[in-house]
Amino acid sequence: MTGPCANCHTMHNSQNGTPMATIGGESGGSANLYLTRGTCIGCHAMGTANKIEVIGSTPVPQVLHTDGSGDLAGGNFAYILGSKGSGASDSKGHNIVELNNQDDVLYGPPGGIVQSFHDDGMTVNDTNLTCAGTNGCHGYRYASSPTISGVETLAGAHHNNVDGQCDVATSPANSYRFLSGVKGYENQTDKWQNVNSASHNEYFGQATPVQLGCSGASSSCHLSGIGVGPPDNTMSQFCATCHGNFHTLQTSTSDGIGSSFTSPFIRHPTDIAIPASGEYNSYTSYNVASPIARTMVPSSASPNVTPGADVVMCLSCHAAHATDYPDMLRWDYSAMKANDSSSPSNSGCFVCHTTKDD
Repeated sequence: MTGPCANCHTMHNSQNGTPMATIGGESGGSANLYLTRGTCIGCHAMGTANKIEVIGSTPVPQVLHTDGSGDLAGGNFAYILGSKGSGASDSKGHNIVELNNQDDVLYGPPGGIVQSFHDDGMTVNDTNLTCAGTNGCHGYRYASSPTISGVETLAGAHHNNVDGQCDVATSPANSYRFLSGVKGYENQTDKWQNVNSASHNEYFGQATPVQLGCSGASSSCHLSGIGVGPPDNTMSQFCATCHGNFHTLQTSTSDGIGSSFTSPFIRHPTDIAIPASGEYNSYTSYNVASPIARTMVPSSASPNVTPGADVVMCLSCHAAHATDYPDMLRWDYSAMKANDSSSPSNSGCFVCHTTKDD
């Protein structure tokens, strides 16, 4: 964080007879924890026409906006509400409670594993999913009672933020995008954005998936000091703490992607190396519409992809917050037509499956 303290904080929430805790147009001006002038949603989801707003002199990335020039790397909640894109739909993203738009279709996380911490709705569901905390993604995710959320779970993270290479991940502050336990590289050329093959975030993954969960699993999601998180620090394992069946190998409580890390799979694998053979060998230039992960945390963005070494992950197909497509996909899945000249060429599924659109 840079700039005057008053950009983000207020000592008494009062100035010239008016409340100061009104960043992002939040109604009422009620005082916030840690003397902040705004909540997570107030600072980062203002709903303006800018994907990066400036509070005082501090640039603040936006996850809900109508900017026609594009979205930040994590996506845009505006697609859920219909303020941007092809129309409102609950299927387009994570329906966090701060949006005041409860999911009318799903109750629990799809792909949840019974008996895992974030499962089939017993812990995280359409009434309590938040930006941060026990039932959210950012900050500490302690299994505490009562649950904690919002800025309370991010105490000190903004001030101690590690920018660029995040290769420690022992706290929200030194984890990728304050996702506890996740390693990666945060783009320093165009902050918060995946622009092109030379300017993008770098994600961390591993070449072989594991058994993930609690009971009957070889890798536990319960991490010492930071709560629930990915045991091997990868982005896909982080997603799997809620959507375990879409990532883990078969356990006593799941069928996962299958019983082993070799084809055939019953669900598309993640945290697995792109094969260095056949059609996959042609994915060699980084495509921000279908990003990949590295098995070592880079210190800068690379324009190259190396089949056999680089990795397919959850974010290769999905965005974190929301997109204009069902299931938070980065592209229109219904338009991916094999051996059809009308299908988008060299995009979507065909970035990896390079010959199937021929």
